[in-house]
Amino acid sequence: MINSNQKRFVGTSVYGVRMPIISEGADIVNIITDTVLKATQATYQPLTLNNRDIVAVTESFLARAQGNYVTLDDIARDVSKKFPTGDVAVAFPILSRNRFSKILEGISRGVKGKVYVCLSYPTDEVGNAIMDEEELFNSDINPLNDVLTKKKFREKFGVFHHPITGTDHIQMYEETAPNIEVILLNNPVDILKYTKQVIVAGIHIRNRHKKILEKNGANVMTLQDICNTPAQGRGWSEYGVLGSNFSDEDRLKLFPREATNFCKKLQENLFAKTGKHLEVMVYGDGGFKCPKTKIWEFADPVVSPGYTDGLKGMPNEIKIKVVADSNKANPEEAIQAAIAEKNNGYTDYALGTTPRQITDLLGSLCDLTSGSGDKGTPVIVIKGYFDNYTTEAPTE
Repeated sequence: MINSNQKRFVGTSVYGVRMPIISEGADIVNIITDTVLKATQATYQPLTLNNRDIVAVTESFLARAQGNYVTLDDIARDVSKKFPTGDVAVAFPILSRNRFSKILEGISRGVKGKVYVCLSYPTDEVGNAIMDEEELFNSDINPLNDVLTKKKFREKFGVFHHPITGTDHIQMYEETAPNIEVILLNNPVDILKYTKQVIVAGIHIRNRHKKILEKNGANVMTLQDICNTPAQGRGWSEYGVLGSNFSDEDRLKLFPREATNFCKKLQENLFAKTGKHLEVMVYGDGGFKCPKTKIWEFADPVVSPGYTDGLKGMPNEIKIKVVADSNKANPEEAIQAAIAEKNNGYTDYALGTTPRQITDLLGSLCDLTSGSGDKGTPVIVIKGYFDNYTTEAPTE
């Protein structure tokens, strides 16, 4: 029995760990390990570590250490190998300045003919609006069937600025290169009226669009096929230029490569230095949606490109409020019994728990904690995530 002074009141807790600024080639396995150790020895807010705590590393920290960059000319070379002549359509990219505009510039350098940028409407796949949805609803345009040129779009809806950035994405994309023309459509088969050569630029729906286009006779590649294999003098990623980000005027930082191998190495190093078995993951964008703008903040191909084995699967949890409401006479006892049953592999009280991958939940938590600004905490430590309501002493 644990007395009142030993009773545990704090459950899952999350800490951002400030790291030194790193550059290409940095040994971040040791840098992260040493910094986490220093955090445990700090006078102010010392960090404790227990078995099954989680160390999460943002994807950009790993990619920068890997020197995982490509130039716009690198992108152009890969595109010109696939499409050496003729016009090319770029299908359903997201509306983004730092995520796609530079990729488009690289693509345009590699295409000998015209580049048709085919935008979905009224929003892209992650919820960025390209027009006022109310105006579309009140118009005679059918978004399932109607193809809009830039001229027709302007006549019907005028100029629309992104509600957050103020960007007119149609204008911005057309001004990227002189061989670019923007078209708005939603049926991928309509793209083939313009060209049979297509780069599917979507993120989460790319495989479905690729399958539809190939079935209808198109020659297709996706953004994942660009810079996705090792080559001399440039970076690469299994995800190609999916998940890439603006670095400077002529370079993009790619999503990190071989992230699972990195996680295993960091886990081994942390165990050697701390004696604790910690789980490790790499995280990118969290999978959450802004309730005001309706934008789904998920421009990376996955939330977590790499993680250790202990983070596989979905949480095994009961819904406490369901148990409590179903056992009003003695809810505390019922909850403890339900958790015990769950730990033995059986429960009737999972109703209401949303089935999500552990890494998707953790990645969103980490992304919200570290942010993308100046907090300087690209490493997150999560404590007590695998505990439940009955857990008292942490696992040493």
